[in-house]
Amino acid sequence: MQKVFYLKTCNTCMKILKRFDLKDWEFRELKSAPLTEKELAEMYAHTKSYEALFSRRSTQLKARSIDVNNLTELDYKKLLLTHYSFLKRPVFLTDELIFVGNDKQTVGNLEQFINA
Repeated sequence: MQKVFYLKTCNTCMKILKRFDLKDWEFRELKSAPLTEKELAEMYAHTKSYEALFSRRSTQLKARSIDVNNLTELDYKKLLLTHYSFLKRPVFLTDELIFVGNDKQTVGNLEQFINA
């Protein structure tokens, strides 16, 4: 399994997707096809943390008056399943590995994986 979870309206996601040859990857646009509980469980199996999957940049945090300093792992899980913007993006998921987000190190690790 090789899946990419992204937003087509996110310029950063699109820039990263264009950077790599992903012809064998399954693409999942999160706004049109929200994350399922099973998919979140697959991601969690790699990270062992819902917080690691959570985007602290989501506009929904302010809109819902959420204080991230008081969230538990269960809170993160519930929020990740309620709105696509809570997932840190893009997420590249394989059977063995997960690459979450767009920071330089994550994208570099992804590049090494894809080019190996």
